[in-house]
Order: sequence, then C-alpha cells, then structure tokens
Amino acid sequence: MDATALRTLLEDVRDSQVSPDQAMHRLRHLPFEDLGFAKIDHHRPLRLGMPEVIYAAGKTPDQVAEIFVRMAERGTNVLATRADQGKFEAVQARVPEAEFHTVSGCIVLRHNSEKHGRGLILVVCAGTSDIPVAEEAAVTAELMGNEVEQLCDVGVAGLHRLLAHRDILTRARVLIVCAGMEGALPSVVAGLVAAPVICVPTSVGYGASFGGLAALLGMLNSCSPNTAVVNIDNGFGAAYLASMINCSNGR
Repeated sequence: MDATALRTLLEDVRDSQVSPDQAMHRLRHLPFEDLGFAKIDHHRPLRLGMPEVIYAAGKTPDQVAEIFVRMAERGTNVLATRADQGKFEAVQARVPEAEFHTVSGCIVLRHNSEKHGRGLILVVCAGTSDIPVAEEAAVTAELMGNEVEQLCDVGVAGLHRLLAHRDILTRARVLIVCAGMEGALPSVVAGLVAAPVICVPTSVGYGASFGGLAALLGMLNSCSPNTAVVNIDNGFGAAYLASMINCSNGR
C-alpha cells in the first residue's frame, strides 16, 4: 500500500467510516492474498487503477469462484474473462449479483459504476463473427469507468457501411478495432480519425488466415501511424490500454 492509500485508510478509520478491525483486514491481505492455488494482487488498483482480472480459462469452476469471492469482498468491481456457463454458475452460487455476458464469456460484478473516462471509447468490429472479441473489449472498458459504444459489421467488404458512421468515428477519443481475415479494417479506420486506434486481430477466417496470424501481421504492417496492436483475440488487453489512454490527462 502506497503512502496516499495508507493515509486515506487512516482517515477513514478516524472518521469512523472504517472500523479498526476492517482496516486490519485490508492491511492483512496486502500486497497480495495467497490462496495456495492463486495469489491475488490487491495492489493492482493502486498501480493501474483497476483490480486484477481473473482469466478463467484453464481454471476450475471452484477456483474461479473462490478468487471472485475474495475480490468481491474488497468492494471493487470484479471481472473474469473467458468463462463458460459452468464457471458462471459456480460464481453466482456465492455472488448472486454477478452477471454473465454469454457472447464474450465475461463474468462481471459492479460495485462502482462511476464514469471517469475523458471521452468515448468506440469498439468497432469488421464482421458479426468478431463480436465475441469486441464484446470482451466493450465490457472491460465499461467496467473500467468509460463511456463505451459499439459499431458492428462494418468491414472493408462494404466500406459504405463504415462511412455511414463518420460522426461517431470522429467523436471517439479512443477506438478499438477488431478484425479477422486479412485484418484491413483498423488501417482504414485509422486513416479517417485523429485518435489512437488499438488494433485487435481475431482468429476469424479461412485456412490462410492461420488463426489470426495473417490479420496480426497485416495490422503490425499498417502505414497508419496512430495505431497500436495487441495479441490475437485480446479484446481485454485492448480495452485496458484504451481505458488508460482515455483516463489520462492528455488530449
């Protein structure tokens, strides 16, 4: 816990908003809480502004639920990505307020819905098949306190669909663009806007797309200078970066 957070905690104790026992409970689990099978990084909000996120893939339902519960006890927003119905049911049995986004596989608990982003994050996807990745990005960015909108199925096979939405494209402070196949859409979008564009290659496409590798290489080779690229299907990572940009004191 850094000096500012410690000072805030002591002031809360002084003002009777937090009891001494509650304060000791918070301090006991810093800088991390060891569950044996996982070490929860409770310092993450102090460093990056958002709690650690649970990557549910590869974990058992009980493991996901236990981590989720421990994080929920801290009174922060909680997000688990790449979950399925069975893992959600394990979480919901212990945290009834949790919500499940079936398309993206995100489990969400909202303790704080305050918006502190400086502008709009627009999540754009080339085709309907890219929506699961786009939804992961949108859910993450919204939970991090941003205004978020989505624009779906505007790929380069029909550019008139994209150009019909010039107003919202130019209004966005940060854009996340998800595309599979040859991954051309982010370059097109970046050429239309004066904002950072975070490119997300998806694993959508026929054999020569190589599970998203063709889109990844295409985005990395973009001639648009206002782009950055995350890994294949990494909607979460794109949203995290977009939120950090949107919550900064820049532009």
